[in-house]
Amino acid sequence: MPARFPAGEPYAAGLLDVGDGHRIYWEESGNPEGLPAVFLHGGPGGGSTPGARRNFDPDVYRVLLYDQRGCGRSRPLAEEPDVDLSTNTTAHLVGDLELLRQARGIEQWTMLGVSWGTTLGLAYAEAYPQRVRRLVLAAVTTTSRREVQWITEDVGRVFPREWERFRAGVPGHLAALPLVTAYARLLTDPDPRVCATAAKRWCEWEDAHVSLTPGHSPSLRYQEPDFRLRFARLVTHYWSNAAFLAEDQLVGGAAILDGIPGALIHGRFDVSSPLETAWQLSKVWTTSTFQVVDDAGHGGGGFAEAMISALSVRL
Repeated sequence: MPARFPAGEPYAAGLLDVGDGHRIYWEESGNPEGLPAVFLHGGPGGGSTPGARRNFDPDVYRVLLYDQRGCGRSRPLAEEPDVDLSTNTTAHLVGDLELLRQARGIEQWTMLGVSWGTTLGLAYAEAYPQRVRRLVLAAVTTTSRREVQWITEDVGRVFPREWERFRAGVPGHLAALPLVTAYARLLTDPDPRVCATAAKRWCEWEDAHVSLTPGHSPSLRYQEPDFRLRFARLVTHYWSNAAFLAEDQLVGGAAILDGIPGALIHGRFDVSSPLETAWQLSKVWTTSTFQVVDDAGHGGGGFAEAMISALSVRL
C-alpha cells in the first residue's frame, strides 16, 4: 500500500446553490464508477485542498471534495464585512451535505472527516445513518462546551507563554467573557483593524496548541490575512456556540451508528482534542475500530497511513 495516493485532477466541479444565499464548491476525482466517498475538512473554515484526494485510492473511489459554507471556493466567504453567519450552523452544514449527495446522484457514501470534520461527520451520520456506508474519523472532536473550554482555556497550562499572549489580546471591556466568546466579538467588530489583530492572535494560538505534533511547522495559511479572518471568524462562531449542538449530543446519540463500519483514529500527542472523546465514542459505537497513532498529535505522524488503511477495507 502506498503511503499516499496521487492527487489526480477533478473530472467534474461546480457550485451548488444550497439556499440562504450560499453556494458551495464541489469537485469529483478518481474513478467515476467507483465507491462514492466524501471528504469533510477541518476548521470550521479550513476548506478542502488537493492533498485530501491523496487519502483515497483513485481506482477504487469516486472522490468528492467540497468546501463548507463561508470558506474555500464556496461563496460568500466569511471574511466579507456584511456576511450573515446566522445561516452557518451545524444543521445548515448537515443539510448541505444531504443536498450535495442528492445532487450528485449518490445512494450511499463513505465519509472521511478530520478534526472539525469529525464533528460534522458524526452529526450527519446520526441524522442520516442509512446514507453512510463507512465512516472514518481522524483527530476526533465533538466540539462540546467541555472540549471548547479545554482548547481555549485549560490547555493554557501546557503552553503558558503562548496562552498569556492569546489572553492579552482581549481588551478589558470583554475580559469577563469566555475567551472564545470575546474573540468572536472582536472578529465581528466594525473596525477592520480590530478584526485583523484578533484574527492574527487567534491563529497564533491555533498554531501553538497543535505544536506537539512531531515535526510540526507553523501553517503557511495563517500568514494570509484573508484566510486568518475567514478561519478565525468561523471557528469562534461555531466554538462559542458549542457547534449549535446539545452538550454530549453526538456521543449520546452514537449508538445509532451501530451497524455502520468505521474507524476512530487519534494521535497520542493530541492535546488539542484529548483522546478521551474518541475513547468514549468507541464504547458506544461498537462497530467502529479504535486506533491510537503513537507518533502523531492533531494530525501528522502516521495519520495518513492510518486513514488509508481504514479506507482500504473492502465491504
